[in-house]
Amino acid sequence: MATLLIQDPVFLRHLVPKGHPERPERIAAVSEALADARFDALVRTSAPEAGLDRVLLAHDGGYVEELERALPESGVVQIEADSYLSPESFAVARYAVGGACLAVDTVIGGGATNAFAAARPPGHHAEADRPMGFCLFNNAAIAARHAQKQHGVGRVAIIDWDVHHGNGTQAIVWDDPSILYASTHQMPLYPGTGAASETGAGNVFNAPLSEGDEGEEFREAMNERVFPAVEKFAPDLIIISAGFDAHWRDPLAGVNLREEDFGWATEAIMGLADKHCAGRIVSLLEGGYDLTGLADSVAAHVATLMKA
Repeated sequence: MATLLIQDPVFLRHLVPKGHPERPERIAAVSEALADARFDALVRTSAPEAGLDRVLLAHDGGYVEELERALPESGVVQIEADSYLSPESFAVARYAVGGACLAVDTVIGGGATNAFAAARPPGHHAEADRPMGFCLFNNAAIAARHAQKQHGVGRVAIIDWDVHHGNGTQAIVWDDPSILYASTHQMPLYPGTGAASETGAGNVFNAPLSEGDEGEEFREAMNERVFPAVEKFAPDLIIISAGFDAHWRDPLAGVNLREEDFGWATEAIMGLADKHCAGRIVSLLEGGYDLTGLADSVAAHVATLMKA
């Protein structure tokens, strides 16, 4: 079966101040990279706008209402240290949720072996009751809960290789043993969470990296901490929080991965998925702020997914 790509020009309409790293050009760079002829076999579709019932799978109703009320009539407004809203941001964030849920629906329904949703704003910093770190709604946590609620999936593993720890995802699933959260990330670094001692209900596995670490250390963390946890968990679905800001070109951190490291991790996760969940992987774009590094890394990731 083919790999599903979810992309949509709607993701260009969440606006941020000039110079902000989480900018619409990120989506343009990914779209340009995936327009190459080697990606012609991708099944491409747009994202639907998720209903609020999907958003509420991981977020408090009061927070959702507060976020919508904060929308400006024009321009952009700051809602926390790093996050902004423009007039269409609430809707765009719902399209990001919708893309994640559609990816789950398609993969679980057998329409594709795996899927990549090239959406923004990202999600893994968003907690149940607050935005954080460029993120409004937690796409990965919602997708996991959607798989369980809509499709009866039992165990979902979320693997997060963004260079920043996904504090929001960890917090949302902290006491839920049906969802495993495993993360590699630079530490110390924003947001300050992600120590190996943070274990939730025995379902949280953090493998911190240090500034200056390269592919060797990343692969060691995956092989020694993340993959054994996923192997033991034996998930029915794997979700990847696919941030590409651990790339050596990225300006917001100091881990020095190359695109082939993301390809390696993708292939390894595909092996786990083949063993435990019929190859079912849903990958969701998180960070990645150097446009060249982002484009090259996404290309390596998606090209590997297409080998399924």
